[in-house]
Amino acid sequence: MTPEALMLFAAGFGTRMGTLTAARPKPLIEVAGRPLIDHALALTQGLRVVVNTHYHADQIAAHLAGRGVAISHEPAILDTGGGLKAALPVLGGGAVFTLNSDAVWAGPNPLGVLRAAWRPGMAALLLLVPRARVRGRDGPGDARIDAGGRLIWGGDMVYSGAQIIDPAPLADIPGAAFPMHRLWDRAAGAIHAVPYRGLWCDVGHPGGIAAAEAMLAEHP
Repeated sequence: MTPEALMLFAAGFGTRMGTLTAARPKPLIEVAGRPLIDHALALTQGLRVVVNTHYHADQIAAHLAGRGVAISHEPAILDTGGGLKAALPVLGGGAVFTLNSDAVWAGPNPLGVLRAAWRPGMAALLLLVPRARVRGRDGPGDARIDAGGRLIWGGDMVYSGAQIIDPAPLADIPGAAFPMHRLWDRAAGAIHAVPYRGLWCDVGHPGGIAAAEAMLAEHP
């Protein structure tokens, strides 16, 4: 069954942004005249969206007021795995999309790419970007895709922060705060991946803003 809910991560401190996030949360930093969180929400048509908040949560709540978006407020930073676990009562049952709020895309809707490739029996399906299509990020990749479509950690493709995942194993992970890798580790061998053919920009740092704006100007 195709997921109907999406978890949008927006709770972090945005420390890589330096002074830009001293008085506002990273999801409200503007790229090409729109807050980052609005770039992400534009991809989510037809989905039930849950946004997690912590740092300057009041600003994000005010920005989202009246837009039909549910908020999962975290009194402490829970990381991505813990944040997803905390939001499950709002997300409902079954597999869900997850998306980071600090990236900008140019090309096909990444959630549509994931939806078309999702199959029953997958524990997770991650969207990977070939290194040549990545903007705003230096350094090596994260993973590769084998001949059977399974994800292998270590490779020249970059994990985009977009995925579909079955959160059921979260019930067996102790503690409140932990990274998504704890959930992926429990699904070893059943994690699949699909490549993204458009462009993706990391806007988690100040240089990513100009890189994303240049990308969008070239590929509106």
